[in-house]
Amino acid sequence: MKLNPGQNEAVHYVSGPCLVLAGAGSGKTRVIINKIAYLVQECGYKARHIAAVTFTNKAAREMKERVSKSMGRKEARGLWISTFHTLGLEIIKREYKVLGLKPGFSLFDDQDSLALLKELTQNELEEDKDLLKSLATTISNWKGDLVIPEQAKKLAKDEQSQLFAMLYQRYAQHMKAYNALDFDDLILIPTLLLRHHEEVRDRWQAKIRYLLVDEYQDTNTSQYELVKLLVGQRARFTVVGDDDQSIYSWRGAKPQNLVLLGEDFPKLKLIKLEQNYRSSQRILRAANILIANNPHVYDKALFSELAYGEPIRVLMAANEEQEAERVIAEMIRHKFVGRTQFGDYAILYRGNHQSRLLERALMTNRIPYKLSGGTSFFSRAEIKDMMAYLRLVVNPDDDNAFLRIVNLPKRGIGPATLEALGNYANKRNISMFSAIFEADLNHYLSPTAMSSLYKFGCFIVDTEEAVTRGDPVDAVKNLVRKINYEDYLYENSTSAKAAEMRMKNISELYRWVTEMLAGDDLDEPMTLPEVVTRLTLRDMMERNSEDEGGDQVQLMTLHASKGLEFPYVFMVGAEERILPHQSSIDEGNVEEERRLAYVGITRAQKELWFVICRERRQFGETMRCEPSRFLMELPQDDLIWENRKPLASPEQQQATGKSNIANLRNMLKTK
Repeated sequence: MKLNPGQNEAVHYVSGPCLVLAGAGSGKTRVIINKIAYLVQECGYKARHIAAVTFTNKAAREMKERVSKSMGRKEARGLWISTFHTLGLEIIKREYKVLGLKPGFSLFDDQDSLALLKELTQNELEEDKDLLKSLATTISNWKGDLVIPEQAKKLAKDEQSQLFAMLYQRYAQHMKAYNALDFDDLILIPTLLLRHHEEVRDRWQAKIRYLLVDEYQDTNTSQYELVKLLVGQRARFTVVGDDDQSIYSWRGAKPQNLVLLGEDFPKLKLIKLEQNYRSSQRILRAANILIANNPHVYDKALFSELAYGEPIRVLMAANEEQEAERVIAEMIRHKFVGRTQFGDYAILYRGNHQSRLLERALMTNRIPYKLSGGTSFFSRAEIKDMMAYLRLVVNPDDDNAFLRIVNLPKRGIGPATLEALGNYANKRNISMFSAIFEADLNHYLSPTAMSSLYKFGCFIVDTEEAVTRGDPVDAVKNLVRKINYEDYLYENSTSAKAAEMRMKNISELYRWVTEMLAGDDLDEPMTLPEVVTRLTLRDMMERNSEDEGGDQVQLMTLHASKGLEFPYVFMVGAEERILPHQSSIDEGNVEEERRLAYVGITRAQKELWFVICRERRQFGETMRCEPSRFLMELPQDDLIWENRKPLASPEQQQATGKSNIANLRNMLKTK
């Protein structure tokens, strides 16, 4: 497939900073793939001096595969394609001495961080879930804005902010003592390192001589700064983004980073990709007219050379039960007439709670479906247990992992024993695991408790030695067998079938670990510590991105649908207070909700349905619903509203008005 003029210009412009404003479905990934090939094959760049960064492991993996196909594996060897967080992790791993870290640091996921915060703030927050969540979000936002604890204290104005800043400092001190990093540290630490260490900055600028960034509108302050520090004065980079698809402000994403780029790099070349290869002209016209209601620094209008396409339909339902029934009935009818597949349909909604009734209706009608955003693989208890064992084997100082599994399956090590062990470890400033082997510990614990702990400690040490000296695959296999985890599952699961399913999940994890240890065409073999770090990161990056597959209807939130496309799309709950969401209306952030609706509309290739209820139950009471303002902003001549006459155009209204007046006059004359 030939590149269109915009894509061609984006691929061949390499002499300075470049922003590619790429509309939905405009082939931006093709631009990145072709540009990498052009840099290596025509511009004399070595693959090892090029880095491409995106936001999900899945996107990075797909990009890797497509580059290998387009250039050949040999030419692509050494090319760095990863997520922002994996790049940050790599910088930390290579510069850990400068950072004053011990080499075997642990990675805490959000659940680990929350557990630690809960422990550290018992006196102040008294395990109040909402306050804990708010604290975790505040710390994450501070880190995303490159604010360290000392600055947070200075910035804090009100009482709660001052408390949170103090707790942030406490959390940071404990993380340092644990030799652990959380997700946000993977960007914060490398960014501050490059900012303050000229020698390290020069080293990385020499290493990465051309940088490409995908989904640039999703960057937060620290990611923007990291990009700026990596490209330096030379400013050889291409960023690809779409301000109209920026839907992650709640995660700190700043679409204004696209504008800031022009200020920081006055020679920035702007290239627009406006031809859409995905959707019918009608769907694009609706999307363009909707998003034009948002203010823009850079204007663009998507166009398509595909057919004009079917009208957009608005279905009405009495309530949410009927909404689910209407969607399923319409889908079955459409599938029968069009002889389509279930996999051609997606049902999109604003919030996860909206999926429950849809799932029930699909199950009742025996329609296969996949729910994106259900319990992710790594959130399952058995996987978290096994990962904790592996984390402890590769890093015995990981207190979080230790606490999760020291008495799982039960070994007679109770809370009182662990409290005494924890106090002793803190006093000696060592990890809880190291404390097990200290002779003085027997002054604080009973001989039985000492014996149980010592036995557990020896088992972990033996496993670690087997991993280092022998075959790590066998060592991992023996670990699962020796702890009798299967028996534990059968004793503690609701049924034998449930235990079997959980054991299957562990086999799947074991298969992943084995494959990563062995390596494949795309990735070098890894050590067990590298495998554990990568899997922890994979879990943190995309909790819900198990591969789609099979002929099944896709159910997902509008946020999760970004980057995907489906022939037929149902958008349910197209009402005020749902889309736009009430909290966004209250916060005056309707523009982001409009971008979210735009993302939903542009997922559809051939046909699009909106569904609205007349009333809906919320918080135990029935509420009347109004159609979303976004439906009113769409071109009405492209919509067919069920049970409603088509809206007359202004010309038609004027003509009708004139004829009514004429009729009235005639009536008066005859009287």
